[in-house]
Amino acid sequence: MLRGAVLAIGAVAFLFPFYYMVIGSLQKKPDQTLSGLIPDPSNLTLDNFAAVNSRISLLSGLLNSGLFTGGVLICTLVFGVLVGYALAVLEWRGRGATFAIVLLVQVIPFQLLQIPLYVLVARNYGLADNVLGMILPFAINSTAVILFRQYFLQVPKELFEAARIDGARELRLLWSVAIPLVRPALVTGVLLTFIGPWNEFLWPFLITKQADRQPLAVSLANYITSVASSTANPFGAVTAGALVLAVPVVVLFIVFQRYFVSSDLGSGVKG
Repeated sequence: MLRGAVLAIGAVAFLFPFYYMVIGSLQKKPDQTLSGLIPDPSNLTLDNFAAVNSRISLLSGLLNSGLFTGGVLICTLVFGVLVGYALAVLEWRGRGATFAIVLLVQVIPFQLLQIPLYVLVARNYGLADNVLGMILPFAINSTAVILFRQYFLQVPKELFEAARIDGARELRLLWSVAIPLVRPALVTGVLLTFIGPWNEFLWPFLITKQADRQPLAVSLANYITSVASSTANPFGAVTAGALVLAVPVVVLFIVFQRYFVSSDLGSGVKG
């Protein structure tokens, strides 16, 4: 009973910001008192969403965010799986040093690299205002590499040895043996990677100057700093935009949360 009560309190505390954001986005006039937490039908409207959409295209921003995030996800999974598999399963000279470099990358703040990256991507490669220019700095995620490596290390080596005896090559081993056993890592990698580029602001802000090329997070930031104060209900307009930005992340987590439970990797080995 006590555990259930504690969990219920934790759930309410976790969900309250989302509830407050939904209520705030639907209010005609902002009511930040305690009574405003209870929806008043006479004070509900969708005009806040229309106000945001009239100045920035929510659909275009969502599409740009989707392209940016989708490209990062694909690159993260492909390169993360390949590098993680090579570091965990394959035997080759320099494997330990390479993994040490991957760990070292973790302690380097991305902000320190943004200026040279901007010069490289925008000036040398000419990828300013281009979705590829947004994706490139995030194409290889060291966190995903470490995650996949650790999962591949848990796969019993007997499975790989048996497949090699049957004549399977490394790509076949990776596709048919390793990946099906680490599906929780794939989903976890997707969820962890999705949140980063979806909410990323500084790099897309630097690399994109055209409004129709900017992800929704950048468009909303520009809206808040330059336009929101002139609207009839600035608080409602800002929370409406924030709600549109947050919904895909919440939905993705709800749909895939059951995949966080790791499978029994040792079940494939008898004895």
